Amino acid sequence: MLTVDGIPAHPLVVHAVVVLLPLAAVGTLLVVARPLWRQQLGVWVLLLALAGVAAVPVATQTGEQLQRALGGGGPLVEIHEHRADTLLVPALIFLVLLAATVLVGRRAQVGARVDGPGAAHATVSNPATLQRVTLVTGILAALAGLVVTGLVVWIGHAGSAAAYSGVGG
Repeated sequence: MLTVDGIPAHPLVVHAVVVLLPLAAVGTLLVVARPLWRQQLGVWVLLLALAGVAAVPVATQTGEQLQRALGGGGPLVEIHEHRADTLLVPALIFLVLLAATVLVGRRAQVGARVDGPGAAHATVSNPATLQRVTLVTGILAALAGLVVTGLVVWIGHAGSAAAYSGVGG
């Protein structure tokens, strides 16, 4: 079982998922709301999302290791495990939509500068079309981020119920 200074890695890795994915979802709302914020923060938000998504399979793997080390688990652990298995695909969709938003948005800004008023059309892509694509992918990324955040809460609640059932009452 993977440990960090003798502590099972699962609770530590889970916190990367629990913090980074919702933080990236909030950041996505910001970069969708204002093109200037997308320009300034987009790459950083994308890196947060990438780190959060990368932590998902590590959290799943370390959770399985912890479950084996503890000799299985009860029905609450199984609920948590089944819920956790639903996160990776929506998180990847969120990441792809966010990447499209940030990268196409950057391309739209470059194209707008090159194709500005009075300039010869030196680029193949139409900046207005790229801006519309950025808006659509941004809205979809924001919605996907909210879905992922909801899943993280749903999965985390099941994990907390499994870990702390019978404690305090």
